[in-house]
This record gives sequence, C-alpha cells and structure tokens, in this order.
Amino acid sequence: MMLIEQTTVPATALPLDRFKAHLRLGTGFTEDGAEDALLEAFLRAAMAAIEGRTAKVILTRSFTWGVYNWRDGSRETLPVAPVTRIAELRVVDRHGTVCPCDPSSYRLERDTHFPRLAAAGTLLPSIPPGGTAEVDFDAGFGPSWDSVPPDLGQAVFLLAAHYHENRHEAALGEGHMPFGVLALIERWRRMRLTAGGAT
Repeated sequence: MMLIEQTTVPATALPLDRFKAHLRLGTGFTEDGAEDALLEAFLRAAMAAIEGRTAKVILTRSFTWGVYNWRDGSRETLPVAPVTRIAELRVVDRHGTVCPCDPSSYRLERDTHFPRLAAAGTLLPSIPPGGTAEVDFDAGFGPSWDSVPPDLGQAVFLLAAHYHENRHEAALGEGHMPFGVLALIERWRRMRLTAGGAT
C-alpha cells in the first residue's frame, strides 16, 4: 500500500495569526518574515504528527492511494478520513498500462473513521497479477481552519506551541506528545474492530 499526497496546504489556509495570539506573540516580529516562517513550520509539523496519530486529514488535500490487492473484494477501507470525494479509480497492469474504471462501478461510503471504496455491484474491479489499483480522492474536514473540529484545532496549537517552546533542544524524546494533546485527539483515533480490520 502507498499513500501519496498530491497537494499541500497553502500557507493562506494556516491559522498563523490565531497561533500567534495563542502564543501571545501578536507584536514585535521582525520585518523579514523569519519568525512567521518558523511558526508556519511548527504548525505544519504539528498537523502532520496529529494526522499520523489519528488518520484524520485536518485541512483538505488530494491523495493517491495504491494497493496491490483488495482485502475485501466488495469494499475497501480508505487509509485516511474524512473522505469527501473519489475522483478516479484505475487499474494498472504489470507493464504500466492504465485502465480507468467506470465511475458507475464504484462509490464512496462516507464514515467518520472508516470511509470505504465500495463496489456499486458485487465486486470491485479485479487487480491483475503484478498490477495495482490506484484511487485518487480528496480528504479533509474543509479548506479553512474554521472547518476543523475545535478539539483537533486546539491539539494542533498545543503541539505546535510545545515545539516552539522546545525549539532549542536537540531532541524532544522518542515519539513524545504532551498529555493534553493525547487527550484531545483520543476520540479521533481509529480503533481495531476485528483481527483483520482497519485500525
């Protein structure tokens, strides 16, 4: 399985001024923008860390997901949520020949934690030996910070502030995340439902 992020969050969508207010750093910045660039980097790092822990895409982006075989021939859990649109499903054989699938042959099953690519009929398109299936989709709570759930938004701010406060330390520990951040994201984490289910 391979998940590729095709688009990135534009700087204009990041809540830089709100983060400055959170840090109580509303004034006193130099004119060269160096401090803004640093705060933006902390916000992006915090978002990436929380998305990695929760499998939730905070701000909308486009992705391509590639798989070598289906776990379930009729529906497949997508790797992140919330998914808002499936743009294309295609099958690629071992020689690289691409065959787009008929959009009427599949559909999106929306779910907060486990959105699925589902067959419109009985089975999803078959993947040839040595080939892959590739799914282009959009995921995220929305394009602006106002669409982000408040607890996830606060978790991003807390973690970014933690990075800011510890920016001069050589290391922050292996996988360390402040307790307050973990508490805020707990309800958004995926839980394994069955022995072979998605997590």
